[in-house]
Parts: sequence; structure tokens; C-alpha cells
Amino acid sequence: MRDGRMRRPSLRRRLLLLLLLPMLILLTIDAVVTYGVALNYSNRVHDADLADDVRTLAQMFRSGRVSGDLPAEARFLIEYDPDSHNYYTVRSSLRGLLSGNGTFPEPPAPAPDAAPELFYSRLSGRTLRAASLSLRAPDNPADVLTVTIAETLHDRQQRAREILLLAVPMQTILILGALSLMWLGINRGLRILEPLTDRLAAREHELEPITGEDVPVEILPLTHTIDGLFERLRAVLSLQERFIADAAHQLRTPLAGLRLHVDRARAAHDASTVHDALDHIDQLTQRTARTSTQLLALTRAQSPWTERSSHVPVDLGRQIPQAVGQRVPEAIRADIDLGYHGPDGPVWVLGDAPALQELLDNLIDNALRYAGRGARATVTLLPLPDGGVLLQVEDSGPGVPAEVLERLGERFFRAPDAPAGGTGLGLAIVQQIAQQHGAQVAFGNAPNGGLRIGVQFPAPAKS
Repeated sequence: MRDGRMRRPSLRRRLLLLLLLPMLILLTIDAVVTYGVALNYSNRVHDADLADDVRTLAQMFRSGRVSGDLPAEARFLIEYDPDSHNYYTVRSSLRGLLSGNGTFPEPPAPAPDAAPELFYSRLSGRTLRAASLSLRAPDNPADVLTVTIAETLHDRQQRAREILLLAVPMQTILILGALSLMWLGINRGLRILEPLTDRLAAREHELEPITGEDVPVEILPLTHTIDGLFERLRAVLSLQERFIADAAHQLRTPLAGLRLHVDRARAAHDASTVHDALDHIDQLTQRTARTSTQLLALTRAQSPWTERSSHVPVDLGRQIPQAVGQRVPEAIRADIDLGYHGPDGPVWVLGDAPALQELLDNLIDNALRYAGRGARATVTLLPLPDGGVLLQVEDSGPGVPAEVLERLGERFFRAPDAPAGGTGLGLAIVQQIAQQHGAQVAFGNAPNGGLRIGVQFPAPAKS
């Protein structure tokens, strides 16, 4: 278990790691920049010293204290360097090399009495930094002496490294201090989640939204997602509770009737009473089965997981005639003339084919159940000019009073004069399925006195 907890992602650890890497990169860049600045400063200091040295040596020649080769004391002062080695040359424009301890390439001699000229040169594979100064020989104004002093770069680089070694530890301590402050800041900043966590921990059965004014902006997408999940759960639980309430409401009466007729059959002493009780049991069983089927169909139609984005093109011009044809034997038994009127070609809508089949079955079933014997029922499919489709079922039955037309489609509502045996769920299922497809349901009385139900589907969206 401990290893499992250690492997669990940590927001605090991730934030610190994301900050540590840039800090290390920054420290590296800072060290490089510090070394470059230190080396530049060391070069400037040594160049100034080198220029001063060559001026001092030139002054010795200018005063006449030195006429040719340098005395041993002067050579010692020039060459002395505890960590490296210095070089010098004294050249005459007329007599050539007068003195020196190394031969290295030199640029053309600067103008007499000009400022010292600094340049780089090489000797035995080592890079040198040199300074040259020209002056006229005191004993012969026609002769020009060029004094050059050169030194290796070791001392310059050594000074730069020393500065770097002084700066890097302080910068490292500064970065570690910054990371420590970040650690404290992150720990303190994450405490803003504690009220949200406490609210969630205190909940038992509540599914209300958790997004409040104290929720940080950074986790609003997460809390909105959780709120959306809670909303879907509330819809599912509400659907479940409604189904249970509907089932209890609708099945209570037939189940009580079944119990009554079972007791009646058991207590009966003649066959006719038993037969009559069994007939009632059969009718109540069919009613219970139909009610259960309708409740399940309504629950499916009300499901929050049914999305229009999953709909596919459905050819109603082919599906509806087939569905009407399958109901013809039932219509004949009910003595109802069931017909279809529509175009011969395909008629497309976006939808769910099984759900549309359920919608049509309930429309036809409503006509066959309530139109009455000897009536006519016509299913019409009509393409509209705007690309939509109108599905209409019209019968020549007694119709529905105008004052109750607007209530058709409510759950468990049945017209006052409707024959017994219905559940009051068929048209509610039609309403729910139509709503899922973005369609509009219209209830009205036909000119011949029957009921007319129209379902108008929108035109398929163009991709």
C-alpha cells in the first residue's frame, strides 16, 4: 500500500518539479553569464596593467636609462608571474631585435608616441595577450623602438573562475531559498481546496452543484464537469423514481384485480365461475404486460443518454409503409380500414430507427384502439418545401373534445369518454420521442370528426 501511495500523482510534487527544472536551467545560464562577465572584467583589468607595464618600459628607454638589452632586474620584473609566464621584445626599426625572451607574431608597429596597441598572438601553442608601444630612440631620432610585452591568459581565466566560485554558491543558496518559499506558497495555496473538499466530504445523498464563489478559477473546469455529472445522476435518479412511482401507480389496480380473481377462482365451486375468473385474469395479465411495456418505452424515451448527435439518416419512405403493413392484420381484426399515403421514393430524416418505429407503433395503436369498429385510419407521409417531413395519422373515429386536446401527450391522461384498456402512456411516448428528434407534435380533430396527430420533423442539417 505504501508503494501504491508513493506512485500516486501529486500536484504539489509536480508543481515543484516543474519549477525546479527551470531553476536549474536558470542557474546554469546564470553561471555561464557570470563567468563571461567575470572574464571580461578580468581582461579589462589585465589589459590596463599590461598597457601600464609597456608604458613603464617605454619610459625607461625614453629617459635613456636603457639603450639596448634590458638589465636583469627589469627582465625579472617583466617575466615574473607565479602562475604563468610573461614575454617581451624590444625591436629597432634600424637594428632589428635588441632584446626579448620569446619570438611571437606581432602586428605592424604602431605609430611613435601613440597609445599602446593591444592584440592577441600565439607562442608554442599558447594564446598570448600583448601590448605594443613605439617611441623614437633617444640617441637617434631616425630610429623607432617598438616595445612589446605579452602574457598568457591563465591568470585572467583564473580570476574569472574565482569570481564564479564566489557567485555560484550564493546564487544556489538564493535559488534553494526561492524553492523553499515556493514549497510553502504551494502548500498554503492548495489550502484553498479544503473548503470544497470539506463540503464534498460532508455530503451524503445531495447532488447539488459544488461550484461556488470560493472555487479557484484553475479548477472551475473540474468542478463544472463534476456538476454536469451530478446533473446527469439527478436526471437518472429522477427517471428511476418516476418509473417506480408510475409502475406502482399503474400496476397496483391490475395486481389487486389479479389477486381478487385468483381468490375468486379458488373459492368457486362451479366451472363457469372459474372460467369467468380466468378470463378476467387473462385480461388483467395482458393489461399488466402492456402497461409494463409502455412504462419501459416511456423510460427509454426520457433517458438523458439519448442524444441527437448520435442520430443517423433514416428513410421514412421505406420504414413507415413496412410498419403500416405489419399492422394490417390487427386492423382487420378490429374492423378498421388502415391505409398509407406517401411518396414512392425515399424520405430522409435524422433519427434513431427503433425509436421512430416505437413512435409510429404508438400512433397506429392509438388509432386502432380508439377509432372504433368500422372506422378508417390513414397514415400520411408528406415532404415539406423547407426540407422537413410531416408524419400524420388521422382516423374517422369519435375524436376528442376540443377542451382536452392540449392535454393529450401528458403521462397517464386519457380522454373522459375513451374506452377502457388504455394506459395513458402512448401519446406521452410519442411526445418524448418527437422531442428527442427536434420534432413538433400537433393534436387536432380531423374534418370528418376523428383525431388527427401530426409530427413535423425538421430538415436534416447539412454537413
